[in-house]
Amino acid sequence: MSEGRFIGRRVVVTGASRGIGAAVAQRLAAEGADVAITARTLDRHASLEGSLHETANRLQHFGGAVVVITADLADPDDRARIVPEATRALAGPIDILVNNAAAAIYQPLLDFPLRRRRLTFEVNVHAPFDLAQAVLPSMVEQGEGWVVNVSSATAHLWQPPFRLGSLGSTTGVYGASKAALNRLTNALAAELATSGVRINTVEPRAAVMSEGAEVLTGGSLQVDQIETMEEMVEAVVALCDCPPERTGRTDVSLDLIAELGLVVRDLEGEPLARP
Repeated sequence: MSEGRFIGRRVVVTGASRGIGAAVAQRLAAEGADVAITARTLDRHASLEGSLHETANRLQHFGGAVVVITADLADPDDRARIVPEATRALAGPIDILVNNAAAAIYQPLLDFPLRRRRLTFEVNVHAPFDLAQAVLPSMVEQGEGWVVNVSSATAHLWQPPFRLGSLGSTTGVYGASKAALNRLTNALAAELATSGVRINTVEPRAAVMSEGAEVLTGGSLQVDQIETMEEMVEAVVALCDCPPERTGRTDVSLDLIAELGLVVRDLEGEPLARP
């Protein structure tokens, strides 16, 4: 197990029933954090592997506090419970917020229904913004805190001639929501630039093959279009411990790892063997 650099830190991770969220929560717990995990799936999803109970069982192995909060981020009232419940259960204000949960609905734009557009922005923009607003006052008061928003390369604009890749234009609404998240992250960081709070986004350079990504892509991606879960987690965790001057940025996972000279570790914090 890695050194406990997060001992004494209280963390909230959204979308932690599976995928990147579950992996980030495990890595933070392995390094000593007390972690509140939240998602909709407490016991079993209709079609995807993974649940909050399964994630919690892995986290409890490391000996820190583990809090499970079942909530629907698409529901403003439901998500408003998360930070107060986590603060009470972890016996103190939140030091680190990782906004990982996302609604990824891919379909052509000409017939993309309003209901799905609203759901996408509710989960991908309003929910992380609400959660940030809930944790930031105590962070500012303490003069320290970290908010990490997980973004996506789909936020980038295409330029003609349009080379859209295997998913075509179907990522347009999802990408628009992530572009909004990037902009809000930057604006919050600018507003709080002298507070000691670090607010950043990080996106994978390539696809991270979580349970949901496997379903969305249908196994259509090549090896060079994929990065490992451990690489993405390494980048996220680095931003959970970054210095005050690193704020307001949209980082790319593998670029950040190279820039900082990080050693990629497994989910228990042990260095991975080089190939």
